Amino acid sequence: MKRFLFKTSCVLMIATLLANVVKAQSKINPDSIKTKMQWFADAKLGIFIHWGIYAVNGIDESWSFYNKKISHNDYMKQLKGFTAAKYNPEEWASLIKESGAKYAVMTTKHHDGVALWNTRQKHYSVVKNTPAKRDLLTPFYAALDKQGIKRGAYYSLIDWSSADYPAFTKDSTRYKISEDPARWQRFLTFNQAQIDEVNKAFKPDLWWFDGDWEHSAEEWKAPLIRKNILSLKPDAILNGRLQGYGDYDTPEQNFPVTRPKFNWWELCMTINNNWGYQPQDTAWKTPYEVISIFADAISNGGNMLLDIGPKEDGTIPEQEVHILKELGKWNKKHGEAIFNTLGGLPQGHFYGPTTLSKDSTVLYLFLSGKVSGNVVVKGLKNTIKKIRVVGTEKTIEPKVVGKISWSPIPGLVFIPVPEDSQDEYMSVLALELDKPVSLYQGQGGLK
Repeated sequence: MKRFLFKTSCVLMIATLLANVVKAQSKINPDSIKTKMQWFADAKLGIFIHWGIYAVNGIDESWSFYNKKISHNDYMKQLKGFTAAKYNPEEWASLIKESGAKYAVMTTKHHDGVALWNTRQKHYSVVKNTPAKRDLLTPFYAALDKQGIKRGAYYSLIDWSSADYPAFTKDSTRYKISEDPARWQRFLTFNQAQIDEVNKAFKPDLWWFDGDWEHSAEEWKAPLIRKNILSLKPDAILNGRLQGYGDYDTPEQNFPVTRPKFNWWELCMTINNNWGYQPQDTAWKTPYEVISIFADAISNGGNMLLDIGPKEDGTIPEQEVHILKELGKWNKKHGEAIFNTLGGLPQGHFYGPTTLSKDSTVLYLFLSGKVSGNVVVKGLKNTIKKIRVVGTEKTIEPKVVGKISWSPIPGLVFIPVPEDSQDEYMSVLALELDKPVSLYQGQGGLK
């Protein structure tokens, strides 16, 4: 995840990322990956897990020493306190399943360079350098498999602890790749070796790269990284942080105001304000807030990757457990409107999130908060066969207002929302249509 100290850096980085997003759309032909992306499009929800030595002191993952909140030396002392003593991957996978998530992404290695598996490279790992003394990835991915959840692997291209990386940290000496290409090549060889280890050992269904902004695609050898991953697992999905050689886009924390133009995208966001465990951060999102953001994401044709940050011992904070369970309860009740659906109506037709069934004959309306009175759908040409309150036996009769018999322009559909059957967090109405949804998008003039 990205954190920057200066506003000017943020502006420049945003500009760079936007430029890279444009490139990503031109370097990978969407038609060539359409088939393998289908499970991702249907999944809607994933769980992100930021777990590493930064949980010992409860500080920013890697960025704390980058931004000089702590020295690199003091940061790495956390290795001595990382125990994973209460780590129960079966419980993790069960909770993820209960949330409704279809995939989970684990931080195999963050920018600090500490691997959560037993890397064969001469570098930091929780196996060799912490009291945990064991590979943490193998049992987790095995537990995901038992729950039918897709395997995701976060991997940082940056390694600020590697002597061969041209570190951008405040505590390290930089070097220019052009002045020492052999040193950079040593790093690339090491980096590809670790990627290959993860690929061969765990065969991730999804790769979540991070840190690509520090170098160009040519410097990273991004096409080769992609080629090597797909040579072993051709249907693996790669996120967009590979300098244009990924399959989908990953906006971070802030929700897009307008629907992204990417074929596939995913909003990654935290449950509080930080990715990893930080006990002082008590700005927990409520279940309603998480559900509202999730509904907006799927309405706009995207996914949500919701992050949790376990403690160093492997326990998950109770606030995060509560939110995942409440999200799961809501997902279970309204699953038909969430999973295996399409993004909903264009803006202006309904004031709230919407989705469509795969055949577009069922329109789902998501109602934010408690509704008193009517909601309105505009420009719907279809005949409504039936309206249901999803997750209940309740049906509703709509009223069409302003429809002129001799005009092709549809009227306004007013739907009275029964107060006695509304959901605690967000109710969903299912409008069963006579045929695939058809919309009027004119300006109302009669000709």
